[in-house]
Amino acid sequence: MTEIPLKIRGEIDEYCKKKGIEGEKKNEIIEKVRHFYRMAMYDPEEAVGVVSAQSLSEPATQMTMRTYHFAGTAGIQVTLGLPRLAEIFDAKKEPETPSMTIYLDSEHSSEEKAVDIAKKIKEVKLKDFVLSNTIDLINLTITCQIDIEKLKKFDLEMKELPKHVKLKNIDVEFKGKELVIMSKKSDSVNLHKLKYKLLESHIKGVKNISHVIVSKDEGNEWVISTLGSNLHKVLSIEGVDTARTTCNNPFEIYDVFGVEAARNSIIKEAVGTIEEQGLGVDIRYVSMLADLMTSGGRIMGIGRYGIAGNKDSVLARMAFEETKKHIISAAIEGMRDPLKGHVENIIMNQVIPMGTGAFTLVGRMPEIKKEAGDEAEETKEEAKEKKEKPKADKKKEDKAEKPEKKAKEKKKTTAKKKK
Repeated sequence: MTEIPLKIRGEIDEYCKKKGIEGEKKNEIIEKVRHFYRMAMYDPEEAVGVVSAQSLSEPATQMTMRTYHFAGTAGIQVTLGLPRLAEIFDAKKEPETPSMTIYLDSEHSSEEKAVDIAKKIKEVKLKDFVLSNTIDLINLTITCQIDIEKLKKFDLEMKELPKHVKLKNIDVEFKGKELVIMSKKSDSVNLHKLKYKLLESHIKGVKNISHVIVSKDEGNEWVISTLGSNLHKVLSIEGVDTARTTCNNPFEIYDVFGVEAARNSIIKEAVGTIEEQGLGVDIRYVSMLADLMTSGGRIMGIGRYGIAGNKDSVLARMAFEETKKHIISAAIEGMRDPLKGHVENIIMNQVIPMGTGAFTLVGRMPEIKKEAGDEAEETKEEAKEKKEKPKADKKKEDKAEKPEKKAKEKKKTTAKKKK
């Protein structure tokens, strides 16, 4: 009898308790769940990897190629569809549109406090305060006119700006409403490059977070959505709920929370991307791929530099990509192929070790009991054979005697001729 896992059994008990179901009805529910659980189990040595690959890749052919989409009501454009799915499974370290969903704790759940936290999070660069800039090629200086009203909005003063501009080999001064930057080097100075670095210099907030939007989610709770992510810094800000705040970059989650959290992030992002397109994939296929991607204690992609490129079998690696490279390196190193997978056995024209091919049966065939009618027929056939045997033996003897007689007669004739 198939045992239901404790987690599922606990969920059934909780459901029945809420609905007030007891006795026979509860037992019926348990039996139905047990039936579905048994149906969901796979057979021994079933090719679950091939089934998972097909189940994930077939719906991907139905996905649209549109790159950007407004995520929910936040109004922030994020990459979705097939490009996003490729990002997740290829384990791209930097997504095209990194984003965060920041939840707040109970003390900071009001709109005003949410806006205050959003101001702290948003990255402010020098270019946000600059009204105009000019380059003096004779004196090798860059002059920036600053918007003082904007500075006050972000609780900054003109005197503080030179401290935040952290560039090498420059002197920063402020004259009234202008910020003057002079290069210490007189030779080989590219003022246009210096101007770009100057305008992009970080002044306040969390680095890499360019846009921040405060909105209410489905649970009527104030949430901050961002374009750009910096999970480590955001979690250190007061008022942020560290248990629920997340981002769409599994590598960042891996650095902060570890490999198990990264695995859950891969599953969540992949399932969310597929469901957004109106497609359905069993979560077990996605979780199996996520397990494989994180089984080594780090995140690996599915390409030539990840799972496919790290297979033990030379023939399997060769069949995927870079055929010449794998054959030559295997020949030089004298590598052996254990032929344990299905790809290499198909190449070698052998039975694949899956399903019935995974087992070797050793045994004796049982003797079949003879029935009365069959015995009677067999006795008749045996009697015929006995009668026919002596005749056949005589014929064989006659055939064997004939050449001997002929040989004797020849000898006699030759002897007579000699006489």
